[in-house]
Amino acid sequence: MSSQSIRTMIKEIAENEKVRSAFEEIKKEASRTLEDQIEITEIEAPTFEEETRGKVYALRLEEAGIENISTDKHGNVFGVRKGTGKGPKIVVCAHLDTVFPSGTPVKATWKEGKIYAPGIADDGRGLAVVLTLARVMKKYDLRTVGDLIIGATVGEEGLGDLYGVKGLFETRNDIDGFISIEPGSPSRIIFSGTGSRRHKVTFTGKGGHSFGDFGTPSAIHALGRAVGEIAEIAVPEEPKTTFNVGAIQGGTTVNTIAEKASMVIDLRSTDPKALKLLEDKVLTIIKKAALKERHERSGGPMDVDIELVGDRPAGTQSSKDPIVQTAAEAVRQIELDPLFSGPISTDSNVPISLGVPSLTLGGGGAFGGAHTLNEYFDPTDAYFGPWQILLTVLALAGMEDVSEPVLKK
Repeated sequence: MSSQSIRTMIKEIAENEKVRSAFEEIKKEASRTLEDQIEITEIEAPTFEEETRGKVYALRLEEAGIENISTDKHGNVFGVRKGTGKGPKIVVCAHLDTVFPSGTPVKATWKEGKIYAPGIADDGRGLAVVLTLARVMKKYDLRTVGDLIIGATVGEEGLGDLYGVKGLFETRNDIDGFISIEPGSPSRIIFSGTGSRRHKVTFTGKGGHSFGDFGTPSAIHALGRAVGEIAEIAVPEEPKTTFNVGAIQGGTTVNTIAEKASMVIDLRSTDPKALKLLEDKVLTIIKKAALKERHERSGGPMDVDIELVGDRPAGTQSSKDPIVQTAAEAVRQIELDPLFSGPISTDSNVPISLGVPSLTLGGGGAFGGAHTLNEYFDPTDAYFGPWQILLTVLALAGMEDVSEPVLKK
């Protein structure tokens, strides 16, 4: 489908009387979306501990007219808004988890027109927008051709490693499109995913006294050899490929040869082949560092254990792909300029890597301090987010008596 055809379709959808009413409702009831956002945020949901928030969210989805709601074995909460015919199945979701541990104060407070609370933006905003979309589609009977699979995933943050969305795609092979909602401008369109491989590396020897047992291999020395050589790796600028030793632990006292030392390594790239090449280089360096420390000393073993603790797949799409052009035209329809974002890591990584057309879109408003205790959300003109996403979803799924789906079943 050409860009011009998509532009015409988006315009027809936006001028539909029911859609115009839905737009008015979204703007008028922006405070209700904000109330949802605050209520959800004030329920703790650390990664791997999303159950309580998930139960509440399931009830809210039911109130918004979503049917057949269930929680899968991973903790994902999804239901269905059935379409009218044989159209595509499209997921519309946000993520339940936050980066904050249990016990973090999550009570929302207002200050100078902004709402402060850990998780209020990421992804309190996305979760609230999903509910708003479901609610207005029910109220104004916005019927799609394709089925909408609406809900929320778990394990998006940190060492959750996207396990929720991975589980979703492990158990289903009928998903034709995927929309993830995160905080941010409605102009922003994320259509590529940065892949990452994370390893915890632990060097282990027998240790000893720094003077009396001098010559015994040191776990810290082995680790240092590895870090020094990793730092010298040349990586390409395009595709962007990076490495980082993000945490180091080891040793007991200044006069003890370290028995154990560990580090956590983060490797990233937008290209799966470049990521694999970097990973192979790093793991080779680590193994050689253990061997070198053992061979250059005479007092015992030096072993290394490498544990994979993170695996986020990389994936790319073209800015000219129909799903991307649909979102761009929706942005233009609400009189903003589309911003084609560089690749980052979101739930969309997984379906993009599998060849499923996917986007991550901004839920509107402004935010700052994400992943800190000073996270805030500015609700000024935040209704533009659900406006843009509603247009995008209706165009992708097709709208009864108005348009055919952009995406194919």
